[in-house]
Amino acid sequence: MSAENVEILRRGYEHLAATGELLPENFDPEFVWDMSTFRGWPEGQTYEGIEGAREFLRDWTDAWKDWRLEVEELHDAGERVVAVVRQSGASKTTGLPVDMHFAQVWTLRDGRQVRMEMYAEPDEALRAVGLGEAGARPRD
Repeated sequence: MSAENVEILRRGYEHLAATGELLPENFDPEFVWDMSTFRGWPEGQTYEGIEGAREFLRDWTDAWKDWRLEVEELHDAGERVVAVVRQSGASKTTGLPVDMHFAQVWTLRDGRQVRMEMYAEPDEALRAVGLGEAGARPRD
């Protein structure tokens, strides 16, 4: 199932890049978007369901001009997949450009995304799923 999970996420990120929207059929009704794992995040927020995830994404992307999210690596960790991503754009408030890496750990069950945990550093996410740098298995 793990290779299939990587492919599900790849399609989801491609859809997000093309449309700016989450791919609804990928999400379990009980989906949770968890920001509490993101070191330095001002609030330990969680968002419930795909509507909660859409709310977070809408609020986040509304703060940026020319916002882009690119997947650089997908790491197979069984029922979980680590996505190392790069975000770029410019702040609408300050105009300052932003180019940053972070990671998302996605948990899938029966081919549907049930949880996403955000990490400020890719190494933190890899360690969280037991891969660490040495055990990482990216799938391109």
